[in-house]
Amino acid sequence: MTASTRPTVLFVCVHNAGRSQMAAGYLRELGGDRVEVLSAGSEPGDTINPVAVQAMAEEGIDIAGYTPAILTTDAVRESDVVITMGCGDACPIFPGKRYEDWELTDPAGRPIDEVRPIRDEIKARVSTLLEELLPA
Repeated sequence: MTASTRPTVLFVCVHNAGRSQMAAGYLRELGGDRVEVLSAGSEPGDTINPVAVQAMAEEGIDIAGYTPAILTTDAVRESDVVITMGCGDACPIFPGKRYEDWELTDPAGRPIDEVRPIRDEIKARVSTLLEELLPA
């Protein structure tokens, strides 16, 4: 990663319908055009979790227009940082990349009151990641 290129961050969870979509939403919102954001799932769902959409809407971030995507080797290859969220060994590993596994509760099937704390933890982790990637 050089000073002239934007870092690319890939968020991965199993269904690409909750945690990874919320994280991508926050990074797009907080990082703006200073960072490239990708998200994918090892077994993507058909749609984004409506409760995740609702939780993010409460923060003024609209993720409803995104669609779960399949994780590809190319997505991992073109990323500088790969953040996994409970997808285990589904992610291919390439040398020279930064990998982190964020242990987060899966919001699938949970009511909004249980999804908000997950959302808030994701926001805190994304904020920290952004500070590390783009020091002031």
